[in-house]
Amino acid sequence: MKIEIWSDYVCPFCYIGKRRLESALEKFAHSDDVEVKFKSFELDPNASRDTNESVYEILAKKYSMSIEEAKKMTEEVVAQARTVGLNFDFNTMLRTNTLDAHRLAKLAETKGKDKEVAERLLSAYFIEAKHIGDHATLTSLAVATGLDLQEVKDVLNGNDFEEEVRFDQNKAKDIGVQGVPFFVINDKYAISGAQATETFLNALEKVWDEENKQKPLQTLSTSNKGSICNDESCQ
Repeated sequence: MKIEIWSDYVCPFCYIGKRRLESALEKFAHSDDVEVKFKSFELDPNASRDTNESVYEILAKKYSMSIEEAKKMTEEVVAQARTVGLNFDFNTMLRTNTLDAHRLAKLAETKGKDKEVAERLLSAYFIEAKHIGDHATLTSLAVATGLDLQEVKDVLNGNDFEEEVRFDQNKAKDIGVQGVPFFVINDKYAISGAQATETFLNALEKVWDEENKQKPLQTLSTSNKGSICNDESCQ
């Protein structure tokens, strides 16, 4: 069974959804036969690598809300993160452009280290307040997962794997992805948003039972339109 996950490393519900999927896989009887693949999705491709603005200021400007409203929105996200054992601190997060992080993740995939790098990047941004657009930081994070130092430097100093990142983004458009996280199981079923663990588990069991049947892509649950993050996903 194959699960593809479209996500971004500055998307809080991508981390929450990842945790809920992992909980579902722990309960799934056939988890050893599940292959998880991470797909690239940039929430803001035009974001600067470096900025002096806080996350609250960026959200307030982008979605025409006050700083207080932005803070209230993130407080709700923090509460959801705690339910899966994650301690987010939006006060210290350093918003950045994530293209290089995605390119590095593609390198990791060729080395069988994609899961380790995805977890490391998410933790670095949401928990440790690290600058995941900075090349020195990315290098340190990647090498800590077992990637080769020189290979990491070569990727970050060039354009390697950008084509693979764009391929993922174009495929997302083709299948109608409007927000992340977005999960596709065996090219049959789609789950939009950081749904409950039970939703993931039910989907896994359903696809397993119908594995030999051909069905068009179906959306089990969709996120609401609106601000960058609602109760399930980021747009």
